[in-house]
Amino acid sequence: MPPSPWSHQRSAGVADDIDFEIKGEELQFVEIELDPGESAVAEAGAFVWKDASVQMTTVFGDGSAEQGGFMGKLLGAGKRLVTGESLFTTVFTHTGQGKARVAFASPTPGSILPLNLGQLGGTLICQKDSFLAAARGVSIGIAFQKRVMTGLFGGEGFIMQRLEGDGWVFVQMGGALVERELAPGEELHIDTGCVAAYTPSVDFDLVMAGGVKSVLFGGEGLFFARLRGPGKVWIQSLPFARLAGRMMQAAQGQGGNRGEGSILGRFGDMIDGN
Repeated sequence: MPPSPWSHQRSAGVADDIDFEIKGEELQFVEIELDPGESAVAEAGAFVWKDASVQMTTVFGDGSAEQGGFMGKLLGAGKRLVTGESLFTTVFTHTGQGKARVAFASPTPGSILPLNLGQLGGTLICQKDSFLAAARGVSIGIAFQKRVMTGLFGGEGFIMQRLEGDGWVFVQMGGALVERELAPGEELHIDTGCVAAYTPSVDFDLVMAGGVKSVLFGGEGLFFARLRGPGKVWIQSLPFARLAGRMMQAAQGQGGNRGEGSILGRFGDMIDGN
């Protein structure tokens, strides 16, 4: 089988430098190859399969080496709880000889994006439910938006995940994925739920979606996310909250053309655009 566009060969680093391959189209999974002693950390429920020599251990928090002692682990677990994740992650360690593999799958249709944090300056900000798996040594924390208006009306963009380290991390994005490189001062307006990830050098703020008519009947929510460069931004076309909302509407017989976030829908839709 020819290698996928997302494949990796080894290089030096502090975090375990895992090899991997992304497989599939709309429903993707990542297959990680481990050398003896290497580990991968995954979100609870992401596991698909593993070789027998890969041992599975459930830990508090993210299992990063920097969490020292019980209090450090408890703090790490608490950070994950704030972002809506489980208190626990699962560490998969190769304890045998030669090569071994373990695979993790995204729970929703979309894309798995592999990113080397060392090549991004060591930090990535992403949606709170984006983390799927990572090399051991990557830290999973929280990122709060500092502006008051963003905190009040930022919807899904208010509390986000902060991934730190120098190793590989795999984040799950809904629908199709677009990467944009913003020049200094360049702005991009995005639905708050469609902001999948960005580098810390990007400034995150909110702007009004438009005039009164646009807010009431445009179906795009009260605010857009305004991201100003320099830095990289990743955009997802189908955030899970939007997909779940449409499915709920269909299940309740509420389909139609009233539009997401319009005054005819829920007030929460007006804020989130979802």
